Amino acid sequence: MQLLIPVAFGQEQTTKRQLNSLGFEKAPAENGRIRVDGDWTDVAKLNVSLRSGERVLIQLAQFTAVTFDELYEGVYAIPWENYLTVESKILMDGKSVQSTLAAIKAAGGVAKKAIIRRLGDKIKTGRKTFAETGARTIVGVSLFKDVATITIDTSGDGLHKRGYRSLAYSAPLKETLAAGIIDESFYNPEKDEGKPFADLFCGSGTLPIEAAMKALRMSPNANRNFDFERWICTPKDVANHAREEAKDRIRWEAKPCIFGGDINPDAISIAKYHAKKAGVDKYIRFAVADAKNFSSQIPYGVLISNPPYGERLSDENAVRKLMQQLGNTFRALPDWNAYLLTSLPDFERWFGKSAHKKKKLYNANLLCGLYCYFGKAPKENDKKD
Repeated sequence: MQLLIPVAFGQEQTTKRQLNSLGFEKAPAENGRIRVDGDWTDVAKLNVSLRSGERVLIQLAQFTAVTFDELYEGVYAIPWENYLTVESKILMDGKSVQSTLAAIKAAGGVAKKAIIRRLGDKIKTGRKTFAETGARTIVGVSLFKDVATITIDTSGDGLHKRGYRSLAYSAPLKETLAAGIIDESFYNPEKDEGKPFADLFCGSGTLPIEAAMKALRMSPNANRNFDFERWICTPKDVANHAREEAKDRIRWEAKPCIFGGDINPDAISIAKYHAKKAGVDKYIRFAVADAKNFSSQIPYGVLISNPPYGERLSDENAVRKLMQQLGNTFRALPDWNAYLLTSLPDFERWFGKSAHKKKKLYNANLLCGLYCYFGKAPKENDKKD
């Protein structure tokens, strides 16, 4: 099968490296999606273990569609009876970019009519409408430069929904984005056991929890369900096998040094609850703490934070002052690396230091910068210790 993994803007290379580590050597990226070859075992493995991909789609067809008739015929030609039943709950999703068929809602309607007609003809029901009370299948119609790509979504709910973050907190960082940022950083706890990780604005705990899951080699979605598990075409127990393999890989003996701090006691309470739900609470030290007072005697740590943005004008001065204080804190950690995600204009000016590397990312549809600061490299004697 041809599998497509949609990825967030700026996360393509990170997700490709994750795919390589999972055994997918060829993983070309195109139009915000990464393509790999696979089977049902791979569908299950990717859904369970991929850290920053957004979904896992199966590509069923790709064809030119300049008119609605061409779209209808192309969709009708797909053997839907191999994937769906007359009870299937069919939801349509899609987008149109630089294509003649710009009205994506109308295109989705045409595609769904073709699917229903095909099922009626091949299953010999003679019916033109179905109750749709069965398993959910999200069908994607993506039009790019008049080429239609038809997919079914094996994940269902997005892969950022790990299941551990159930309590509401302001401005949460998406789990897949958090995992991608961590994977881009110098935080490699398997290679460097005990290397400190700190988030000074941990909020609901996403970054420390994702860091702990990485340190334990814990697959992020081993404790949730996926749409493909209920489909007639899915081999029995393929998802459970992927979950069992993922659990066998966990390094329960790991001893990561992970700190999550926040000045808000409610945030710390929520973060602790989420860490417990994720099964990593004993691997993280959470504390009510002011970022400006942070210090560490352990060298060569990694600081990753998503500090307040100050989206309201009345907050900007407070955020600027906070970034000045954070800059002072970081300068007292000369051998640490820092990765800070913010939409604050002129962040480097207020932080007091130019970033060694900058990257554009989106957080909740807000364009942000990931500012990367690299500390002093470990000395040979420190590496041996």
